[in-house]
Amino acid sequence: MRHPSHWRLRGGIGALAGALVLSASGFATPAFAVQPSQTGPVSTTPATGTPALTAGPLEFIRELKQCGDTVYAVGTFTSITQDGSVYTRDNVFSFDATAPYTMTAWDPDVNGTVSTIAFDGGNCAEAYIGGSFTSVDGTSVENLAELSTTTGAVNPAFAHTANAQVYTMAVTGSHLLTGGAFTSINGTPRFYYASLNITTGKDDGYLHLDIGGTYEYSGVQHNTTHVYNQQISHGGARVLVEGVFTSVGGKPRQQIFQMFLGSPTATVTDWTSPEFSTHCVTTEPFYIYSAAWSPTDNTVYTVSTGTHPYLWPNTYPLYGDCDAAVAYSANEESVNPEWTNYTGCDSLYSVVADDSAVYVGGHPRWSENPNGCNDEGPGAIPDPGMQGLSPSNGSTLLNSDGTALYTMARANAYDMMITSIGLWIASTNRFGADTCNGVSGLAGICFLPYSS
Repeated sequence: MRHPSHWRLRGGIGALAGALVLSASGFATPAFAVQPSQTGPVSTTPATGTPALTAGPLEFIRELKQCGDTVYAVGTFTSITQDGSVYTRDNVFSFDATAPYTMTAWDPDVNGTVSTIAFDGGNCAEAYIGGSFTSVDGTSVENLAELSTTTGAVNPAFAHTANAQVYTMAVTGSHLLTGGAFTSINGTPRFYYASLNITTGKDDGYLHLDIGGTYEYSGVQHNTTHVYNQQISHGGARVLVEGVFTSVGGKPRQQIFQMFLGSPTATVTDWTSPEFSTHCVTTEPFYIYSAAWSPTDNTVYTVSTGTHPYLWPNTYPLYGDCDAAVAYSANEESVNPEWTNYTGCDSLYSVVADDSAVYVGGHPRWSENPNGCNDEGPGAIPDPGMQGLSPSNGSTLLNSDGTALYTMARANAYDMMITSIGLWIASTNRFGADTCNGVSGLAGICFLPYSS
């Protein structure tokens, strides 16, 4: 299906709707905005002095989370630089959330990739980490652990065994929602997505989803069922979940599903789209890597890889969800895209939103490019790295001279985080990249503050 608009719009930042979203489970999600303390969009000038990946082999920051006055970073790296000093840090570290962004002494020695970190609400004394590792500071663990944020020591009272990689964790109430490639976690057979008690680490029975299935079509690259990413709504009532699956909670679901965090168990809602069951190129069967809620929770934004649709006939404009940022209603029903902004066959991996902009990141070269694939089609806007889009129609946020507002040149922006004072971007140091909007020395992390 081709979408009715293919990007001739420019500028204009629309207001978000303020209606209630009624859950099929009978829960009315309040349409309130979780507002930053300042007005967006964020500045185009990065803060200096933030911690950075060191030069060398390919390394990356996979996820950033703030708890209290501290930002925590996880990924794959062995050292971090700041203001000329080099700090040995093995796949996790933390630093002050405000200037001068001082590195903390927290230094757990994790012997493998850390993909995710989570906290129990405002309790910043302990952190949950997940990934692909077998020890922390010499203590044997298996792909997940709870650590002291003071000493880095493993909490032995929290069970810490998953039989395959953990990709994502998030806390809601007393539940640690944990997704990955595992089929057993802390002694319980549980396939790909589990709810763990935040104190014991044991499965608490909150999730019964029977997740299964892989993406099957002619010539497709081998893919395995897993849960890769998740985002809890601002109001706390729902969560979006991305990964490889075809059935969730007895309902047909591919790429992404929405879950209602009710009681006594969570349930899969009726929110879906025909776009999620289409296919992209055979080498990228899993393509919706991330999603975000609008500040009101009324809209969902997705970003994707995928290059172009499967069996694409090499005609324009492009169609489908491949290599695009897309807006959908969050109403719990089958929905079609409200707008789609194509990069022209370049990947997007991360997305967040405030009232003024939808920020998307990956390695795009252009925005509004439905008439090009790996080249600049008619009407496309050069907009590399990270892009700012209008929440109302997906058009590119522009400078007064018509150029894109953001030209970040981020290398594979894997995660973004909005706080009350600005936007944090996590990325790789691919190709030795260390610049953010022309400012060097920012490999892996870039912070764009709100203007005062």
